[in-house]
Formats: sequence, C-alpha cells, structure tokens
Amino acid sequence: MTDVALKSLTKSFGLVDVIKGVDLDIKSGEFCVFVGPSGCGKSTLLRIIAGLESATAGEIIIDGRDVSGAEPSERGIAMVFQSYALYPHLSVRDNIGFGLSLAKLPKAEIRTRVEAAAAILQLGPLLDRKPKALSGGQRQRVAIGRAMVRDPKVFLLDEPLSNLDAALRAQMRIELTDLHRRLGATMIYVTHDQVEAMTMADKIVVLNSGRIEQVGTPMELYNHPATPFVAGFIGSPKMNLFEGATAKAEGCTTYGIRPEHITLSRTGGKWQGTARHVEHLGADTIVYLKVEGMGELLARTTEDFPVAHGETLFASPIAGREFRFA
Repeated sequence: MTDVALKSLTKSFGLVDVIKGVDLDIKSGEFCVFVGPSGCGKSTLLRIIAGLESATAGEIIIDGRDVSGAEPSERGIAMVFQSYALYPHLSVRDNIGFGLSLAKLPKAEIRTRVEAAAAILQLGPLLDRKPKALSGGQRQRVAIGRAMVRDPKVFLLDEPLSNLDAALRAQMRIELTDLHRRLGATMIYVTHDQVEAMTMADKIVVLNSGRIEQVGTPMELYNHPATPFVAGFIGSPKMNLFEGATAKAEGCTTYGIRPEHITLSRTGGKWQGTARHVEHLGADTIVYLKVEGMGELLARTTEDFPVAHGETLFASPIAGREFRFA
C-alpha cells in the first residue's frame, strides 16, 4: 500500500511547456485515473512518474521517498502499456515470468509467482499457449500479469484497453476493477475515454493543456464541475454549453445543461426547436434539436417518447440541474 505525491511538477520540451506545475496526492490503494483529450499531457505525466521521462522541475514522492532522480527499476513501479509487447515465441508462462528470469530469481520462486498471478487473472489453463493463440483480452491480461509478478508498489497503466473492441473493453473494465479490489494496490490509469474514467476510478484527475482542471470522485465531477471544460468533458452525451446571448439571459458567461436533464414536450416549453437528428439507442433516444438563436441542443429521452426527424418540439431544463459558470 503506497501513497504517491507530485509536487510542483513541470516538463518542457525546449520552449514548449507540456506539464505546467502539477500538484497531486494519490492515496494508498486508490484507483486514480488521468483523463483528458489528446495532447493534454496525461501520458507524459505517467511516464514522468515511471521515470521514462525526466521532469524539468518538481518532485515525485513514492512511498515517502523522493524518486525524482531514480531509475525506473528503483521506483517500485510496474507499467502496462497500450501495446501488449508480448514475446511471440514465448509461452504465456514465460512471458509473465520474463522479468523475473532477467532478475535471476530462483526458478521455484518464479513458478510460484507466475502461477499465483495466473490464478488471479484466470490464465491458469493458458500458461502453455503462445500469444498468437490468445484473444486480445487474454493478451492484455498476460501483460498485466507480467506487471503483477514484480510485486510493485504502484501500477501504472497507459491506455491499456484502447486496442480492444467495445464489448471487450467493457468486460476488461470489470476485470481491472475486480483486480484492483483483490490486490488493494495503488493504480494510476491513463485514458482519453471519460466512460472508462467514470466507471473505474476512485479519483479522477481531469487534465487540460498540461494543467489539472479538477480532481474528484466520478460523481463529484459529474454533479459539481468546476469549469466549463470539466462540465463538457465528463458525461455522455456531453453537456450542452452555451455562451453569448443564451448565457447572458441566464446571468452568466457560460450556461450548461446536460441532455438527461432536459424534458421534451409537444405542447410547450422554454425552447422551441426542430429535431434535425435522432439516435435510437433502445432504452434511450438522443435528440439533436436546432433552436433558433441558440444553435444545437442535445436532449436525452426514453423509448416512450418517440421522435421523428424534422418534428417541432419544446425543451425545458429540469429545475436545479442547470450550471452557470461566471
């Protein structure tokens, strides 16, 4: 069980500042997710923690020790990458135990560690297979097993599910959160997918252009976004955000309302619009309304309220669920 602290961390490539003064405390045993759009600095920040990139300034404290100048192997971390990076000519058993073999651990200890990790990851029957005989999810579990056997203080995971199809990503999210609960380990996970962040994290760190926009639990960020950026990034479909005349009428600089907090009617409401696009998702229907003087407004409704393309509808915000940003 290990705490991680980042203090005034910066990273520059020449004149370009990529990480701009990050301060963050990650508690022992937390599943912490770095999330943000491409180019926000989340993977760079993870690589700095791992020691694969050096910080320009600041400190990295792992388990109470400043490891800012330490080699990756001296930091007590294990990293799982987007690419599985398995050796195709080695069995699952040998892939998982490869790092331990390099460290020249006794064969009996390697066997014990590999089989223990395989049991947790449900890879026991597959230990003698080669990677080509595995599914994508099984290969990713082998990569996680290779990290597990090192008994790290902190797991670092850099978009490990992005190469999987949608169904397998959903399954692996469950498996990873189950693994976290069983191990009780500190995990830092990078993704651009806010659904992964919302469904897996104890703590979410929203990054934007090298800075932390907000830190909190998934529901704290959903219910109390600190900035329009966080409001627009957390939640699916994304929040409706309006500036200009619409925001001015609400007494703010940016006005926000989530699609699920809008009611639709055919008899009257706050805004009148035309359904320019309708997405039928089974239990939910997403309606894209074109509202005069406002632009596009997304509303989420249910299958009990069928909507046709081109239909005129009225939309109203649910009281108390609006956001007004100064």
